[in-house]
Amino acid sequence: MSLVLAALTPLRPWLIQVSVDKYITAGLLQGLIQITLIQLGALILESGLRFWFLYRINWLGQTVVNDLRKDVFQKIIFQDVAYFDKTAIGTLTTRSINDIETVNEVFSQGLISIVADILTILAVLGVMLGTDWRLTLFCLIPFPILIVATYYFKESVNRSFHRVRNAVAALNAFVQEHIVGMYVVQAFAAEKREQNHFKTINKEHRNANINAIFAYSVFFPIVEIILALSTGMLVWWGARQMLNYEVSPGIIVSFILYLNLLFRPLRMLADKFNVLQMGLVAGQRIFDVLDHPVLLKNEGKITDHRVAGDVAFEQVHFSYNPGVPVLNGLSFTIPAGQSLAIVGHTGAGKTSIISILNRLYEIDSGSIKIDGRDIRDYDVFALRKNIGVVLQDVFLFSGTIYENITLRNKEIPLEKVVEVCKALGLHKFIMKLPGQYQYNVMERGATLSQGQRQIISFARALLYNPSILILDEATSSVDSESEQLIQEAINTLIKDRTSIIIAHRLSTIRKANQIMVLDKGSMLEKGTHDALLQRGGAYRKLYEAVAKELEEA
Repeated sequence: MSLVLAALTPLRPWLIQVSVDKYITAGLLQGLIQITLIQLGALILESGLRFWFLYRINWLGQTVVNDLRKDVFQKIIFQDVAYFDKTAIGTLTTRSINDIETVNEVFSQGLISIVADILTILAVLGVMLGTDWRLTLFCLIPFPILIVATYYFKESVNRSFHRVRNAVAALNAFVQEHIVGMYVVQAFAAEKREQNHFKTINKEHRNANINAIFAYSVFFPIVEIILALSTGMLVWWGARQMLNYEVSPGIIVSFILYLNLLFRPLRMLADKFNVLQMGLVAGQRIFDVLDHPVLLKNEGKITDHRVAGDVAFEQVHFSYNPGVPVLNGLSFTIPAGQSLAIVGHTGAGKTSIISILNRLYEIDSGSIKIDGRDIRDYDVFALRKNIGVVLQDVFLFSGTIYENITLRNKEIPLEKVVEVCKALGLHKFIMKLPGQYQYNVMERGATLSQGQRQIISFARALLYNPSILILDEATSSVDSESEQLIQEAINTLIKDRTSIIIAHRLSTIRKANQIMVLDKGSMLEKGTHDALLQRGGAYRKLYEAVAKELEEA
């Protein structure tokens, strides 16, 4: 299409040249009407082809962007959790949206458009040189000025666009982080400080854009001046040649049109090269995400397997950062259907245990076994389907209660959700809400209390009937009424189910079959509630400290 359009571009000026020289000067009205109709047909044909060309390159760009965005999101959503510990959410948002949109511009305004413009320039120049090479060269005397101006424009805009992209990434990261952490900002009356910080980042974004705008504001008038100079030289030199009968009037008219056709793509070519450069930069950032290795290897062969729930940790060593151990040779077992409560001070490694059991992180050495098989022998998705998790920090997505409990799994009918909610004592509460199970909880469950969000997350975990249930401080942030609902449900639901319970509340800990005291990644002691109290060790001290806090409260 680029080749066809390049060939058609000089056609209409040439037809006008023929019209002037052959029909207008000779006064041949019939021939003039015929060639005018031909020009009209050429105009319609070229306009139709140009429309199709622009539509197709933009269609191609949107198609590529659609596929690329799906690939990037797939890479992000299947990435190991450690990746998100070191990568800002705002940065990934920029990669998924802004940078991919920049790649789209490579197709709509970049590579293909540059090829089409260069072909057009060559075609027009070829026709001009073939018509009158001396007149062509004389018209293009100001051309070197345009080349120099184009170079400086390209370099200036390129630097500005780099600043703009970095500023956009900084803005996205800042806004994302502060909207999520708005409670902390307002609770500590830090609005003005954060607003001033935002003004600084936003000012950098504005200044970068203004620099680019300044470059455009200087460059385009320069192009117009150079075009005017070329046209003036054409008229001056052409008039002299025409008076000497060396050039026909039609050639002068056609050359004016040729110059406009020549400068139109030249005016935008430098900008398109910048678009291409920024597309390459954005593409590099996108491929940094796509090419990032997934540290979690899913090479397990056991799929669609319902585990009994026998859990064993054998000399497990684990660290988030090399050289900073979190778990030190930890060993313990949980028989299938039994419950283990894990207690210890903050930073003891309690939450790390459930993270590595789920294979959210890989251990450094040792082994974790379920039903006597290393967890790496299980397909990671099959493994996680057997493990239900309820965390202290509940995350609810924008959507209905039904969608949040099922995680948009359309294969789970509403009746099954209602059954689970009734078992948890949650059904009556939901039926009082507007829309009931279709009630929209808004982003992060903003329209629900902490206790209500916690119970919904509990229903989410138990809906899939996991063989292993993990409760990570699941009752620490709920009110007494909500805790009572959960405690009543727990008594029934952990029966005959392997359970790992991390909690500070005595009522939750005492009901566990075994209690393990953890300190600095090592097990201090393990046993039943009564046995550990009689031993008078670390557990007794923790128990008495919690009991004293309750009495004082």
